[in-house]
Amino acid sequence: MVVCPHPKSSGPFKGENLLPTDDPIPEENRSRRIVRGHILFTFAILLLLGLAWLLAKEILIIYVSALFAAVLMPIVNRIIRIDFRGRRASKPAAIFLLIVSVALIVGIFLIVGLPPVLHDLNQFSADLPARIPKMMQRIHQLPIANRLGVDEIVKRAEAALTTTASYLMASLPNWLSHLFDILSALFLCIYFMFEGDIAYHFVLSLFPPVHRKRLGATLERADQKISNWLLGQGLLMLILGVCSTIVFAILHVRYFLLLGFLMGLFNIIPIAGGVFTITLSAIVAAFDSWTKLFGVVIFYLCYINVENAYLIPRIMSSSVQLSGLTVLISLICGTALAGIVGALVAVPTAALIAVLLEEYVVYKEPA
Repeated sequence: MVVCPHPKSSGPFKGENLLPTDDPIPEENRSRRIVRGHILFTFAILLLLGLAWLLAKEILIIYVSALFAAVLMPIVNRIIRIDFRGRRASKPAAIFLLIVSVALIVGIFLIVGLPPVLHDLNQFSADLPARIPKMMQRIHQLPIANRLGVDEIVKRAEAALTTTASYLMASLPNWLSHLFDILSALFLCIYFMFEGDIAYHFVLSLFPPVHRKRLGATLERADQKISNWLLGQGLLMLILGVCSTIVFAILHVRYFLLLGFLMGLFNIIPIAGGVFTITLSAIVAAFDSWTKLFGVVIFYLCYINVENAYLIPRIMSSSVQLSGLTVLISLICGTALAGIVGALVAVPTAALIAVLLEEYVVYKEPA
């Protein structure tokens, strides 16, 4: 009698089944599904990129709002930690106190500081046409004036001023839309301060748990660097604005309040802001005398050396610590992508990218 082996026990391995396999999906169909999944994923990425291109302006507003909310949250946390007769402010109360403080500072500036600046600005625009001929006479007295082609330069400058004035009048509706964007960014910044923790933890939840802790520590380190940079930059702006106003007043430079205000305000844009404001201040001083011009230039050169040698190492010691080349490249890219707003957020964005690269890309030597 021949005993037929059980179908499941025949074969080189015990328990091998000669019947159809348990996996109902053949290898060919599985490969097709993988290819189809890759194609759909590629189309999804392209769709998201196209959507980001269409919503570039809105994404920029959201990014700037989130960035400033992250910078302001340490101040909110410090307000919460203040013990007032055994009580501490809640998070909404701390945010409300911060908003009221900022609004109070802005209101005081608009009431006290802005009217003299506007007066100087109106007087400067009114006196400019009458002062250009006097300035030209001083330039013609220079020995190299004829070689430089001063008359041609003046004609081009007048044409540029006319074109600029026409552009400003024609672009008034665009400036109004920018005002709406600023208000939108302010409201978004407030919402990010209220619900930023929820959004932050949601973003972290998109990453595997094994990498979540490392990413969170990296983002916290980047946030601390950006906060220190903004606070330090604000202090540098205040120092430059006050010093330049005092020096310009001592030198009897016209519109010293306006020029000092612009010197401090544009200092938030590294390199480019200082070049623009000192050029404008030198031109205004040259309308009166060469002595004032040299005084303005000498003051700025002395201040730059003091700032680089003393103020920046002490105020920005724990800040972004970026090289000058990195700052310049980030400013060029930020300005090309988003204009003035891009220039404002270029350095903090470069700090964020630098921290991420240092953590995830740069190969470190073993200790």
